[in-house]
This record gives sequence, C-alpha cells and structure tokens, in this order.
Amino acid sequence: MPQLPDDLDAVAVRTWCSLALEALGRERAEIDAINVYPIADGDTGTNLYLTVESAAAAVEAVFAAHETGTTAPATADAVRAMAHGALIGARGNSGTILAQLLRGMAGVLADGGDAAHLSLALTRAAAAARQAVAHPVEGTVLTVATAAAEAAQGEERELRAVVSAAYEGARAALAKTPEQLAVLGRAGVVDAGGRGLVAVLGALVEAVTGQAPVRGPRTGPGKAAAPVDGGSVVGLPVGGVPVPAGGALVEGPPVGEGPLDCPEDLDGGGPAFEVIYLLEARDEQVDRLRTRLDALGDSLVVVGGDGLWHVHVHVDDAGAAVEAGVEAGRPYRIRITHFATESGHDVRVQAEPAQRAVVVVVPGDGLAGLCTEAGATTVIARPGEPPASGELVDAIRRAHAREVVLLPNDAALRHTAAAAAEQARTEGVRVALVPTRAAVQGIAALAVHEPDRGFDEDVVAMTAAAGATRYAELAVAERQSWTMAGICQAGDILGLIDGDVAVIGADVPATARTVLDRMLAAGGELVTLVLGEDVPDAMADALEEHVREGYLAVDTVVYRGGHQRAPLLIGVE
Repeated sequence: MPQLPDDLDAVAVRTWCSLALEALGRERAEIDAINVYPIADGDTGTNLYLTVESAAAAVEAVFAAHETGTTAPATADAVRAMAHGALIGARGNSGTILAQLLRGMAGVLADGGDAAHLSLALTRAAAAARQAVAHPVEGTVLTVATAAAEAAQGEERELRAVVSAAYEGARAALAKTPEQLAVLGRAGVVDAGGRGLVAVLGALVEAVTGQAPVRGPRTGPGKAAAPVDGGSVVGLPVGGVPVPAGGALVEGPPVGEGPLDCPEDLDGGGPAFEVIYLLEARDEQVDRLRTRLDALGDSLVVVGGDGLWHVHVHVDDAGAAVEAGVEAGRPYRIRITHFATESGHDVRVQAEPAQRAVVVVVPGDGLAGLCTEAGATTVIARPGEPPASGELVDAIRRAHAREVVLLPNDAALRHTAAAAAEQARTEGVRVALVPTRAAVQGIAALAVHEPDRGFDEDVVAMTAAAGATRYAELAVAERQSWTMAGICQAGDILGLIDGDVAVIGADVPATARTVLDRMLAAGGELVTLVLGEDVPDAMADALEEHVREGYLAVDTVVYRGGHQRAPLLIGVE
C-alpha cells in the first residue's frame, strides 16, 4: 500500500488530478443530465472533465521533464502547472470557475502543502472565484466552494481532517442549492457545477487518505435524490426537465452550461453570442476590459493573472467583445458561438451539417490561415501547449460535418487524437484519423483532399500523400546531450529528420542546407519550407536557390508559419 502524504506534495497533486479526471469521467453524464441553470444545454460535466484533463496533462508534463532525475518535481511547480493547465483548457462557466479555484489554491500551496496551508488555500480559492464572476449568484458552485472553505477552517491540525471537512461541507452545501435557486428546486436537482466540485474534492480526499469517500447510491433521471449522512444529496435526478443529447452536432464549439450571473427568469431573451478567448494582457488593462465587457453583455467571467487570462462573456456584438480584447492585449484561441431564442430558452443554432470536413492541428498562426483558406478547421498547438483531446473534439464539432478527417500532425498527439476521434464517433460523426506526424505531412494530405469523392477513397489518398512526405525540422539544443548524430552542446542547431537528430550545426542556414541535401539524396520532386516568425525571407530565398542549383526538376514552396516552436520545418515529397 503506498504511503499516504502528510503534506500535499507534487506526487499527491498528480494523484489528485488523476483521480479527479477519473471521477469526472465516471460522473460526467450524470452531471450533464442535471444541468438546468440557467439553460438545460447538458454539458457541465463534459466541460469540467475537459478542464481537469488539461490540468492533469500539464502536471504530467512537469513530471515527464523530471523523468531522468532522482527526485520528484517541487510542489510549487506541480500546483502552478495544474492551475495553468486548467486555465488554458477551461470550458464553459463551470470549467472557468474551476480554473480560478485551482489558481487560488495554487497561490497558497506553492508555499506549503500542510493542513494550515490547504485550509488557507481553499479560502483564497473561494474568494478568487467570487471576484472573477461579475454578478455572483448563490446556489451555484460559488456557494459550494465557500462552504468547503468554511468547513475546512476549523480543521488545521491534520491534512486528512482538512480535506474530509472540506468535502463534507461541500456536500452539505450542495444539498441546499435547490433551496437557494428556484430553478433548481422546480427541476428537483442540485447545482451541476457544484456537483462537479464535490467530485473534485472527493478525489482530493482519496488522494490524501487513500480511500474514496463513501457516497450514497446514484439515482437516474427522473428519480428522487437520495439524502445520506445528514441530508447531503448525492443522487442526480432530472425531474422531468428535457435534456438535449450531449453529442448533438452543432455549429460552433460546445457552449458552457450557462452563466452564474444570469437572472433566474429564463423566459426573456438574451445576448446572441457567447465569446470566449485567452488573453495576454497586463492587470490594469484587464480591469478596463471587465468594465467594457460588462457594459456590452452579461455572463461575464474573467479569470487568471500574471499576464494570462481566460475571458467568457455573452454579448450581442461579438466583434466588439473581441475588439475589446485586442485593445487590452493579445487574444487568441477565440471561440464565438451564436445563440437563437426558441421557446424562451437560449439554444444553439443547428444548421444542416456538411458531408465532409478536415480538422488539422497546426503549429502556428501562419499555417492556420493557410489551412483555413483550404477549407479546413484548425487547432493551433502553441509551443509548450499541445491540445487536449477535448480541444480536438471541440474542433470536430465546429467542423459540423457527417464525416471528418483528422490530421494531428504530431506523433506525440497520436493517443490524444485517437481519444478525440472515438469520442466524436459516439456522437454520430464518422471520423478517420490519418496519423500525420508533422505539419508538412498535413499540408501534403490536405492538398489532395477531394470532398466530392468517396470517404474511404479520400482518406486513402490523403494517407498516401502524407506517407510519401519525409519531414524534418530545425531546433535549438537546450543542454548538452547525446544524440544519434553525436554529442550536442546547448545552443547548437539540431536537424531532425523523421523525428531523429541527423545533423548538428552551428547556425540555421548551414544546418538547413545539410538537412536538405540528406533528404534529397533519396530523391524528391517538391520541397516545402515553413518558416518561423523570426526567420528572414532572405534565408528562404537562399534555400530555394540551393535546391534549384543542386537538384534539377525539384520545385520549392515557402510558407510563413508564424509563431511556432521550430525556426524551420521541411518537407520533401
């Protein structure tokens, strides 16, 4: 039996994230089913799952960086990674609030993980979440978080006592949410976001004590909730409220479960658009942004700090909301969803799906524009921030097609893309995963895509084009290490061909020429160069001339990749 932690160290944080992901995976459908406030769009559990998935992936990346070491990562590194991962992967209001809760906890736990620090962390987290919501409402996840923090304050002697008290306090508060929000009482359900937070806190109990907290039997849709241990509701009734299928194909990404600050009267109309984006901006700029967005619409939630923010708002003028972000800093990962009013409820527009679409992961803004012009739906993999499976599922939904070809363009995304494809198939989409390992292979596959031919025939042609494309990239060595080409020093330019270091050079142009020569020695008809944002056009001209002079009948095409990890990507077909 593994030793139980006396402090919430990095290993315990990793275990907590893993157990929380498992718990939300088990309970996602049940939480989705009770999502009735303020609209019954049935995705609170899914949004929480995707948010925790991103947090867990960030923690795993920290541990992966320490694989060759003899000690675990520092607790501060683990909790900060957890908070950052949740922030960049937050989905919907529930996920956005959870990200802020984790961020509030991380600010305290980075200094220590004992009982006193954890108790303070829960208090700071609840306060931070309330501050992030423009107009808080009781009976929501905010109420449950506050109750957990208050219950933990009386238990500062032992870590196990703190987490157990927080969990029980949250359960008791959750049971009372139907009394605080009339819409929950009418439906006969507890708050969905609060229910998800109880699951996350239950995972924390298990990570610290080694035992999952005892819960009463689950209840299905339409059944009465089961009060246990003094009246805590653990059943998940639907109470006759119609719940849309979680896998419905819609135009745009999945919408969050609804704002925490919406009025209780659901019969009136609301803003036409949901706007979500990540924002790089200074704190003082964000204060002004909050004021401007609050005047533009409602459901405003802004979380984050230290230069990175997650913005969520419902507005009638989506362009103005994005423009406000541009004036405040640099918005990216922008998602805009259009609402329509039907039977007094906000629902997503459900246009007729296209027959076929392509979803492609790209390493920079430049290639995203190129692929979008070619008709593909894109997901940008920013340096150090690979997309989670939830983000790929979002993109498949945005593509809004009966058939989708998925191009991950990275060998490390193979399992993530497979999980996304499997999820989309359960929602009725026919998905084919072409195992592209580099962006240049994705470009080659997209170039031969023909939506008018048969699906299988199209997939075979795209797979063949990708497989016929050898790929390479240039990278800068971060430290001294052994490679297949010898020992490299920090600052050396590495030429990787088909994923392996083949060339070690002193500068980018010379290394690029050597890599091209090695690749073209085996033949080729077309060279594709994708330049990073800091690479001058003159280098592309020089490489084109090098190919033209040394290799007859070989054409060269050049694309600007924008902000990408590698200064140069090379493909040879």
